Amino acid sequence: MTNEQVGLAAAGAVALVALVVALLAQRRARRAEALVSSLAERVALVSTPAAQAPPVADSGTTAFVITEVGASDDEPDEAPGAAAAVPVARPTDGRLFTDIVARETVVKAAGWTHGLRRALSPETRNRIRFAVRQETRVAGRERRAEMKQALREFRARERAAVREDVA
Repeated sequence: MTNEQVGLAAAGAVALVALVVALLAQRRARRAEALVSSLAERVALVSTPAAQAPPVADSGTTAFVITEVGASDDEPDEAPGAAAAVPVARPTDGRLFTDIVARETVVKAAGWTHGLRRALSPETRNRIRFAVRQETRVAGRERRAEMKQALREFRARERAAVREDVA
C-alpha cells in the first residue's frame, strides 16, 4: 500500500467512527428528549390541583367519598386498622437504573480520586510532616519537663529522709 492509500483508509476509518459517534449522540438526544417530555407530563400532573367533588345539587344525589386507599372491592377485607399496601414509587426500567448506578459510581470515583490527589499532594504531605515534627518536639519537651520534676521530687524526698535519719 502506498502512503496515499494508507491516508485514505485512515480518513475513511475516522469518518466511519465519527458517523457512529454522531448516530449514538443522536439516539441519546432522542432518549433525553423523551425523558424530558415524560418528566414534564409528570410535573404537570403533580402541579394541577386535585379534582374536587362536584357540589351536590339536589338531595337525591350523593357525593363519592374515598374511604380506603389501595384496596379494591375484589380483595377480601383485612383486619380493621391494617394499613393497605400503597405503591410509593413506580418501577424503573433497567436502562434508567443502570444509568443512575453508573453515574453515581462515576461521581464517587471522581470524588475519591480528587480526595486522594489532594491528600497525596506534596504541599499536604509537607504540612503533615511539619505538624508531626512539631508535635514530636512538644512531646519531647513535656517528657523532659516531667522527668526534671520527678527528679526534683525524688531528690527532695531523699533529702527529707536523710534529715529524718540525722535527727
